[in-house]
Amino acid sequence: MTKSITVNQRSYRFPEAPVVIVCIDGSEPDYMERAVASGDMPWLAGMLNHGSDLRADCVVPSFTNPNNLSIVTGQPPRVHGICGNFFYDPARDAEVMMNDPALLRAPTLFPAFRNAGAKIAIVTAKDKLRRLLGHGLNMAPEQVVCFSSEKADQATLPENGIDDAVEMVGMPVPDVYSAELSEFVFAAGVKLMERMRPDLMYLSTTDYIQHKHAPGSEGANAFYRMMDGYLSSLDAAGAILVLTADHGMNAKHREDGTPDVLYLQSELDGFLGKAKARTILPITDPYVVHHGALGSYATVYLPKDADFAAVAEFIEGLEGVERVLTREEAAEAFELPTDRIGELVVVSTKHRVIGTSPENHDLSGLTVPLRSHGGVSEQRVPLIVNRKVQGLEGRSLRNFDAFDIALNHAEARRASAAE
Repeated sequence: MTKSITVNQRSYRFPEAPVVIVCIDGSEPDYMERAVASGDMPWLAGMLNHGSDLRADCVVPSFTNPNNLSIVTGQPPRVHGICGNFFYDPARDAEVMMNDPALLRAPTLFPAFRNAGAKIAIVTAKDKLRRLLGHGLNMAPEQVVCFSSEKADQATLPENGIDDAVEMVGMPVPDVYSAELSEFVFAAGVKLMERMRPDLMYLSTTDYIQHKHAPGSEGANAFYRMMDGYLSSLDAAGAILVLTADHGMNAKHREDGTPDVLYLQSELDGFLGKAKARTILPITDPYVVHHGALGSYATVYLPKDADFAAVAEFIEGLEGVERVLTREEAAEAFELPTDRIGELVVVSTKHRVIGTSPENHDLSGLTVPLRSHGGVSEQRVPLIVNRKVQGLEGRSLRNFDAFDIALNHAEARRASAAE
């Protein structure tokens, strides 16, 4: 059997034990720290005594699609091409969701490991990610399984490698705006570990709870308490577990609870003229109820005759703007593909979000004060391993090092708490 597999210029050992990478959507480190302190994550609290509690930086923009694809390719968006949930395609003059596998410019790890004989299981909460994560895989029952909680009842053998996902998990298909959508992911992971014992498993949740509940709140602690039980089961099955996140989360509201928004398109319309510039919000996806398509990162397309430096200076002077970068500066700083971002990239401060114009955002679904992400302030994420790791000294870790750490640096044998 192949001992080393190279994907996207990174080499990985074939797993000696099942490897489970968990991307906990929106999970800034404080969520688990507070849940451990309150006694809501007893397995994690005990595991930290003999595992590895690390930190890493996620990809900016700190959104779901770029970071999940970075984790499963082992590379930043400059390589795999997915630089948002949503982007503007100048060639088509169209604003496009980045959930089409045709937009991928690099393979995930999964096809290469599948070709080397590995069993692969992928479960994601939202179906927007499922096609990207499963790209290049030929589904085969007991060999390759890839489905979403959102559409578990529609899973078929040819498309997903499984046709009884709901019956296997024993839960009804949850509402897309619920904690249960993520619980279904964990429950499926445990059942798949029992049924097929995959060599590589990737579990990706939704950040509905993190958008609604701050770290240490009862709503957050209940979610992490649920998660802890499933993680304990995966650990007991002998899996090498790596827990990370696609991004953090911060409060983005004023003292009165209303969203603190910079409506950038409106500002640019006043400065340049109506619709001369185009503001793109890459947080946009089909699930905007809990964030209103408001995040802390935007990219701006300008007319060819615009004075780019003058526009950048104008934006820098707006309240709540942390950084304005040219296309080239942003591509260098955030490792982004230059052809999929605008002439300018704008990042807001920690507690502010960027919108286009008020009439373009339906905020009726924001039943609690806004929490969101997208900027540099949401870049720090957990990187927790249920094994001791070695050979990482001096490295600046990224969330997309998760597979490298699990396969190349984690001890194959699980230490006991006494050790």
